[in-house]
Amino acid sequence: MDSLKNIPHPTLDRPFAIELWPLFDTVYTQVAGFSANKFVFVPGETALSTLPASATMLITYYVTIFAGREFMKHREPFKLNGLFMVHNLYLTIISGTLLALFVEQLVPTVWKNGIFYAICDHRGGWTTPLVTLYYLNYLTKYLELLDTVFMVLKKKPLTFLHTYHHGATALLCYTQLIGLTSVSWVPITLNLVVHVVMYWYYFQAARGVRIWWKKWITRLQIIQFVIDLGFVYFASYTYFSSTYFPTLPTFGTCAGEEFAAFAGMGILSSYLLLFISFYFATYKKENTKGGRRRTKSRRLSETATRATIDMAKAEVPDVQRIEDSIHRLEDSMHHRTYSNGSANGSVTPRVTRSKKA
Repeated sequence: MDSLKNIPHPTLDRPFAIELWPLFDTVYTQVAGFSANKFVFVPGETALSTLPASATMLITYYVTIFAGREFMKHREPFKLNGLFMVHNLYLTIISGTLLALFVEQLVPTVWKNGIFYAICDHRGGWTTPLVTLYYLNYLTKYLELLDTVFMVLKKKPLTFLHTYHHGATALLCYTQLIGLTSVSWVPITLNLVVHVVMYWYYFQAARGVRIWWKKWITRLQIIQFVIDLGFVYFASYTYFSSTYFPTLPTFGTCAGEEFAAFAGMGILSSYLLLFISFYFATYKKENTKGGRRRTKSRRLSETATRATIDMAKAEVPDVQRIEDSIHRLEDSMHHRTYSNGSANGSVTPRVTRSKKA
C-alpha cells in the first residue's frame, strides 16, 4: 500500500499525473537549441511571422495544388497508401501531444481564476508556454497543407471547402498570433480534438479499416465552430463594448487587436456555414428523397440554401473547364445577338456563292 502512495495521481495542477511540460521542454531544447520557456514570438524575426511570409506560403500552396492537378490530368494516380498512413499518423500524434500540453497549461488556470480570466487576460491566455504552443500549432497548419498534395497526386477532386479551409486556417492562426488574442486557446484546443479524431480516422481508413462514425467527424467540426463562435463573439463584444461603448453591459476588458477579432469572427463564421452546408449535402440526401409534398415556404428555404451547399461541395474547376465555359458563353452570346439582329432586320444575311457546274 505504501508503494501505491508513491505513484503519481492526477491533480488540478497535474491533470495527467506527471508533468508533461518539462519532458516537452527537454525535447524542444534538443531540437531548437534553447528552452521553450525562453521562446518569444517576435513579428518580423520569428519564422513565418510576417504577412508577406505567410502570404508567400499560401500562394505557393495554391499554385502547387492547381498546377499539380493540371500536371496529373493525363497521368495515372500515384499509389501512396504507405506515405498517406505515415502522414496521418504523425499528424494524429502531433495533434494529441499539443492537445495534452494545452490541457496541462489551461486546467489549473481556468480552475483557479475562472474562464473569463483565461480568455480575456494576457496573464491567463497569453503565457510563455501557451504562446509557444500557439506558434507550434500555427506551424502545423502548413504541414497539414500536404493533405491537399496527397489529394492531387491521387487524383481526388479538389472541393472549394477543402482548399479554402486549409489556406484560411493558416491565415487565421497567423492573425491571432499577431493580434495577441488570449481567447486563441479555445478554437485551437477544440480544433486539436477534431484533428486527433479526423487524422486517426484517415489513418485507419488507409489501413483498410471500415469505420462507421465518419459522419460524426463533420458533426464534431460543426459543434467545434459553434463553441468557437460563442467564445470569439463574446470576447470581441467585450473588447469593443469596453473600448468604444462603455455604457453597454460588460464583464470587463478583453485582450487582443481589432483586426484579429474581425478575422476570427469572419473566418470562423464562414467555416460554420460551409461545414453545415457540406453536412446536409453529404449526409442528408436520403432524407430529401420520397414523394412527400413540399410546401412553398420549404421550397423557398431549399432554394435559398442550395447555392451555399453547392459551393461547399463544388469541385474547383480546372483550366480546361473554365476555357470550355468561356467558349460556351461566347457562342451563346453570339447566337443571341444574331437571333435578335435577324428579328429586327439589322443583320445582313450571309451571301453564299453557288459552285459552278
